[in-house]
Amino acid sequence: MPFVRRDGARPVQVIATAGHVDHGKSTLVRALTGMEPDRFAEERRRGMTIDLGFAWTDVDTGGADPTTVAFVDVPGHERFVTTMLAGVGPVPAVLLVVSADEGWMPQSGEHVDALTALGVERGLLVVSRSDLMEPDLALDDAREHLAGTPLRDIPAVAVSARTGAGMDALRTAIGELAAALPVPDPAADVRLWVDRAFTVRGAGTIVTGTLPAGRVRVDTELELVTGSGTQRVSVRGVQTLGAPVDEARGVSRVALNLRGLPREAVARGDVLLTPGAWLTTDVLDVRLHGVGGAVPEPGALPGQLSLHVGSAAVSARVRPLGPDTVRLRLRRTLPLRIGDRAVLRDPGGRRVAAGVTVLDVRPAPLRRRGAAAGRAAVLDTMDGVPSAAAELARRGLARRADLVAMGLPVAELDALAHAGVPAAAGWLVDPDRARALVSDLAAAVDTHDTADPLDPGLPTEAARRAVGLPEPRLVDALLRHVPDAGLAHREGRVLRAASAGRLPPAVRAAMDALRADLERDPFAAPEAGRLAELGLGPRQLASLVKAGELLRIADGVVLLPGADRRALAVLADLGPEFTLSTARQALGTSRRVAVPLLELLARTGRTARTGDGGHRVVRDS
Repeated sequence: MPFVRRDGARPVQVIATAGHVDHGKSTLVRALTGMEPDRFAEERRRGMTIDLGFAWTDVDTGGADPTTVAFVDVPGHERFVTTMLAGVGPVPAVLLVVSADEGWMPQSGEHVDALTALGVERGLLVVSRSDLMEPDLALDDAREHLAGTPLRDIPAVAVSARTGAGMDALRTAIGELAAALPVPDPAADVRLWVDRAFTVRGAGTIVTGTLPAGRVRVDTELELVTGSGTQRVSVRGVQTLGAPVDEARGVSRVALNLRGLPREAVARGDVLLTPGAWLTTDVLDVRLHGVGGAVPEPGALPGQLSLHVGSAAVSARVRPLGPDTVRLRLRRTLPLRIGDRAVLRDPGGRRVAAGVTVLDVRPAPLRRRGAAAGRAAVLDTMDGVPSAAAELARRGLARRADLVAMGLPVAELDALAHAGVPAAAGWLVDPDRARALVSDLAAAVDTHDTADPLDPGLPTEAARRAVGLPEPRLVDALLRHVPDAGLAHREGRVLRAASAGRLPPAVRAAMDALRADLERDPFAAPEAGRLAELGLGPRQLASLVKAGELLRIADGVVLLPGADRRALAVLADLGPEFTLSTARQALGTSRRVAVPLLELLARTGRTARTGDGGHRVVRDS
């Protein structure tokens, strides 16, 4: 009897079958597991698998505990290739079945093309029905067809499910295969491609799929991505290998009871995700891989193909870019990451056109003449292996969360931060791009200062816009990274450090003349005529006040800095109380100056009003 796992500790691996119709795939699964993989009466009546079947058994892998191997049994008929691809898409290894009496057949080849396209490298070659004919010819024929594919060196076993010959050797080989498969990360982000959806009375909607990594628990919240959008769903119950569990870990076959979701809201090809951990895209750049020969010419591909990834099959428009790169525009969005493998199939020609490796899930738009050729040159530098430093260098600046969602290793992003890459508010900037941005910012400040020398520097928001930064806090991060740029960020402005307090020559000359006037008569604020004579209008006066050259008492009334303190010293000598008139006379100024000057001293707590309308000094410094 097959082992039923009821906790998350027992190791599990998932293997898919592949091969031509009627070569005994389901019969082998039945003999290995004692379970019936064909779920429909029509399948059993016709002796032909038409949908995905599932069964499992224990195998000895040499460890302390046996490993449970779950089989995804796929149809072999050419009419069901889409279903076959939905079954093998998320699975790491294959049981390729070729019958001894018929040998290699057309669907054997298309299945191997699909496996090659998906990058499947591990598996077993099983020559079935060895009781009907000597298996050597079929084995040699299969080896010849597998030459040049990633499966060329997989172990081979000849068996007869009817007589039992070779079945023990097959179980041993499956155990060795399962032991060699990588152990997935239980902390990985969940991406569960739905391959079945149905209802159970009293429970509601159930979806099944192969969980390649990560973990799913009861009451977990997931994102469901379908052709009509994305929604949050809650997991009401989890089963793996026919038994309820609190938690399922990849790799495993799982069934999830989704709380409150109508059956019609989910279908094969939809996908369940860790919330917020994935980017969905309908435009991506990919590298082509050949199947059964050389890499196809991008220009020779049909303009419309079907992209198969996970259990999804999505129509894709193909735009050639380089010798082996194309841009795909999908009919619906999919959650993809750099390095994902997928299949491009020509439904009209009933053939696998190419395999693809995803290079970019957020490619730049191609708007200008020659943009495609430029993009092809960039793609030539990419190998489909996520690299934080390389990806940031290509993009210039990016959100850290987006880079993680693209599949870039968190440890590499942490290393960039420790290396001093400019960062703020969740954004990262490539060091070379940072220096270029600071250079552009300096040029923008200089342009502004030349046009308006009385108002040096750019407000923070204007500086952000000038160089296209997505976040104002990046301004400080850039200036810290390029300290030799001669820029400073203070009081809400980015300005030339050397320009602080620097005035245009004409304004400086006018200020020198005005200072001479006020040093002779410190409380005789210049009249409008004198200011006009010196060329000091409101903007020039504002710049002088901002630079600390003048003290503004009221509109159009300016004195030298410190005049308020000098006035207070004069007023303190007038006795315990004084009037506006006596203050004006002591200061030697007009009512136009004396009134706002006394108001300033009162407002700053240095004088106070007395009950009979007079004034007194509260503090004299």
